[in-house]
Amino acid sequence: MNEIEFVALSEIDEAAIIELMNNDEVGKLLPLLQGGFSAADCKAFVNAKTQLWEEHGFGPWAFVIKGEFAGWGGIQPEQGEADFALVLHPDFWGWGRKIFNKVRDQAFNEMNRRSMTILFPPTRTNSRAIMRYGFVADGQMEVDGEIFLKFRLNKP
Repeated sequence: MNEIEFVALSEIDEAAIIELMNNDEVGKLLPLLQGGFSAADCKAFVNAKTQLWEEHGFGPWAFVIKGEFAGWGGIQPEQGEADFALVLHPDFWGWGRKIFNKVRDQAFNEMNRRSMTILFPPTRTNSRAIMRYGFVADGQMEVDGEIFLKFRLNKP
């Protein structure tokens, strides 16, 4: 078994997704997530992410680390861009770099993307960390009424 597996979100137990999305530390990082995440929210979320795959041929994965659901993310379409998302349970926060490397390789080598973006809420103070990965500031983007700082990584 691989250390990190990418599987469809629909393969993950809803209770695990709900627990992740209702985690207080995770919630502080997700400005679009307001007022809790219910079973109905989970069904709508998984359906929406599955629809991205059906419409665009790519979308977010669930990340399973050593057999345990760790979070979700990957490359998903966002306003015409290939946007990198990463939402991990705090127990797995040290795994971000390994997941990013695998997603970056997918985006540039398998999907042949020329670039990918990442969106950070202005309240996030650690945007310098992603600059170490090669991302550069690329303006702002509004998503569902929230302003995000946009960063771009071009294919080497």
